[in-house]
Amino acid sequence: MKTVVILTLAILASMTFSDRTNAQDSKPAAGKQVELSFKTSDGAKVDYLLYLPKNYDTTGAKKVPMMLFLHGRGESNGPLSLVAKWGPPKYVQAGQDMPFLIVSPQCPKEDYWNSSVQLNRLTELLEEVTSNYSVDEKKSYLTGLSMGGYGSWALSAKYPKKFAAVAPVCGGGEVESAEKIKDIPIWVWHGDQDRAVPFDESVEMVKAIKEAGSTSIKFTSLEGIGHNCWSAAYATPQLYQWMLQHSTKDE
Repeated sequence: MKTVVILTLAILASMTFSDRTNAQDSKPAAGKQVELSFKTSDGAKVDYLLYLPKNYDTTGAKKVPMMLFLHGRGESNGPLSLVAKWGPPKYVQAGQDMPFLIVSPQCPKEDYWNSSVQLNRLTELLEEVTSNYSVDEKKSYLTGLSMGGYGSWALSAKYPKKFAAVAPVCGGGEVESAEKIKDIPIWVWHGDQDRAVPFDESVEMVKAIKEAGSTSIKFTSLEGIGHNCWSAAYATPQLYQWMLQHSTKDE
């Protein structure tokens, strides 16, 4: 009887391991958003949502644009599925198709997107995704809301040649970085009644970038709107059309 039990357990363990291996090796289906994880060089595990557009070519013959979406503080406090509460991951989770491969990682609740640790991990995550999927690296876009808006400013300042366009939503950045990012097409969104992230933080960034010589920065001030200006921003089709108009230049 013992022998039968041991053999049964061994078979079940083998089946479980086999299923897990196959799940890791297989690519997500086009038109679906899935939960994945990635181990960084510092040993951390980054959990993220990945969406492949419906027209994604699994043969790799056609490259697709990529969008990195950074969530707000509230979406750190819960399961990975919480990241799909707002913005692009919300729309694709509901079945809406978008023309981007969308990467939506989850920030640890004890850290922030604009910390040097998270900026390095985000960079490694993007490298992982671009090496495993058919991504048009000249059409790589960055956006985020609230804490993710801060992260968008910080990541674009650290790698000003990496993103073809950036859309920080109700976040703030370092005005000293204006010279670094003046050549990036940027579309800033902020509600003028925001009590969580002061409206002036976006005003000051836009002013500094314009003074640095930018001719490609846009600012949408949402009158009478508080912190949640992202619902309006991400429901605007022109935002995604604007992104797709831009590509990074060859060195």
